[in-house]
Order: sequence, then C-alpha cells, then structure tokens
Amino acid sequence: LRAALREGSARCRQRDFAAAAAKFCTALELCSKGFATEDPLKSSPDDISRLASWIESKLVICYLKLGQPGLALHHSHRSIIENPSHFCNHLRQAACFRCLHRYSEAARSAMVAQYLYVLAEGAVLDTSDLLQLYWQAMIQEALSGEISFSVLYTPFVKEDKADKIKEANKTFAEKHPDYVQHIFTDPHGIHLLPEKAESHPGQQYLLTLGFRNKEIGKTLEKFVTQKLPIFPGQKITFSPSMEEEAETFWQNTGKTIMAAMAFIGSTKIKDERGPCARAIEQFHHASLLSHLQRGEEQAQVMAQVMAELATVPYLQRVSQEDDKLLQSLMADAVDILAGRTGERVWTKIHKV
Repeated sequence: LRAALREGSARCRQRDFAAAAAKFCTALELCSKGFATEDPLKSSPDDISRLASWIESKLVICYLKLGQPGLALHHSHRSIIENPSHFCNHLRQAACFRCLHRYSEAARSAMVAQYLYVLAEGAVLDTSDLLQLYWQAMIQEALSGEISFSVLYTPFVKEDKADKIKEANKTFAEKHPDYVQHIFTDPHGIHLLPEKAESHPGQQYLLTLGFRNKEIGKTLEKFVTQKLPIFPGQKITFSPSMEEEAETFWQNTGKTIMAAMAFIGSTKIKDERGPCARAIEQFHHASLLSHLQRGEEQAQVMAQVMAELATVPYLQRVSQEDDKLLQSLMADAVDILAGRTGERVWTKIHKV
C-alpha cells in the first residue's frame, strides 16, 4: 500500500495523471482489504476512512486533470462519504460540478466547504474569503444561464414571516416583470449569502422565485413547501407502463424543477422541513432516472445522496428520530447502489 501511494504521488508530481490514477486505484483496492494500518486486526475504522478519503481525493484531482469531470465527481462523492467534515473534499466536489456546468450544485458544495472551514479552522480569514468568492461566482454563473426562473433575496430579521413573504412577493413582481406567471417565497429555512461576516454579521435572507411558466412554478412550490417532498407528476413518473410520458415529463418539466431545487439549496445550510429533506428530493430524482433506465446517472445521484446524508450532522442539529431516518436512508442508498431490492424505509416513504 505504501509503495502504491508513493508511486501515485510521484506520478502526480511528474504530471503523469493517468499512471497516478492507476496507482491510486490499486491503493484504494488494498485499503478496502484492510491494509490501511500496520495490523489489520487492530485497525481503526476512522483511520481507514480518512486514508480512503485521501486516496479518493487524489483520484478526483487526477481525473479532473485528465478532462474526465464525470468520473472525478463520482470519486468526490466517495471522498465525502468517507470523511464528510473535511472542507477540501466539498471544495473538490464544487470543482467537479463546475466543470460539468452544474453551477447551482457547485455553489452548494462551495457553501458547505466555507461553512465547514469556519467551523473547523476559521482563523485564516483570507481562505474563508476566497471560499466565499468561489461560492458567489457559482451562484452568479447559475443565474446567468437560467432562463426559466429568476430570484430575489430579501434581508430578513426575526419579524412576522408571513408579512415579510407578502412584501417580498410584491417587490419581486415590481423588479422582475418577465417572471410573474407564478411567484413564491421559500417558507422552509432561512438563506445565507456569500458576504463577508464583518459587513453583514449573521444576515439572513428570504428567497423569492418567479417563473415564466405558471405550471412549473406551481408544481415546484408544491414540492418544496411540503414537509415531506413528493416528486411532482408522480403518477406519470413511476408508472412502468408510461415510459414515453415519463420521458416527456422529464424533458418538459422535471429538468427545470431539479435545476430550481438545486438553486434553492445553494444558499440554504439548514432546512426546516428536516435534515433529510434534500436527500429525499434526490431519492425521487434517482427513482425517475431508474424508471427511464438511466442506470449510470441513477448511480451518480445515489452516491450524491450518500455524500449529502453523511454531511448532514455537520450542518444542523439532528434529533434522535431524524438520526434514525438518516441512517436508514443511508442503508437504503447502499442497497439501491448494490442492486438489492426489498422493503426499505425509502420504499415506505414512496408508497405514502
């Protein structure tokens, strides 16, 4: 294992990234067999996880350098699953999303990276500022390429939320007249913006979205404002006899809804619906991809779900009940990735 790691690192320094990736893959295989410490019988699971995460992170770098961001993204999810508290793992994930032009998801990863950095180290303000700039740039990229919806952030202090939401909707209609077919303000969770702490200490925001298409706006509002996210168009989406309708739904509606949901998550650390709500949204997405027989994309989404679930306890307080759900959903994600079927927590949620 040491030899493989030394050789991989040497190849990286020589910029021979293909050879380095091969060596790191060998190291990962050895690591999975228990050779992460001197005595496999006395090895600590944490030590093995940290080493596996480090190897995965090296593979992310190699595949990004080789121009394979999709493969790099897969390894970035795995590096987070193994070590979710290290901000660099989330920053590399942001780089992968950025290379794939998935800017809202890149913004979320950068936001999480900045949050974890401040929690863990926080002392070097320059680094924190750079992470915020990266996060801000990704938000701007996401909005510049978006034509189906627009957004407005309204500063929020703990006042009457209902009145502030009405006011925000009215202000949005005045500022963005092209996006008034449907307007709503996210009631679950307060949003944060990548601004320097000294200029806006602890400032929170309400997020208002407006849409060109009324049906898409109404459908998205229904999805993101319910306590338990239920994917819109479910009767079409999950009926095995209606594959063509499911494809049409995905092309006309599903893609736009997922893009808007990803954007909502790019400025929201804590979710009042519950810590697992975002993961449940992704489970719905994976189910739809499975129905459309897109196995590779489904596996990618499930790996992303596992990374999301592994990070949750570092972002918000998790109750005993939520922790049980979180662990069950993580087990379900592993089962789905392994191709196992059966009665799971996710199956029950799906039925409800």
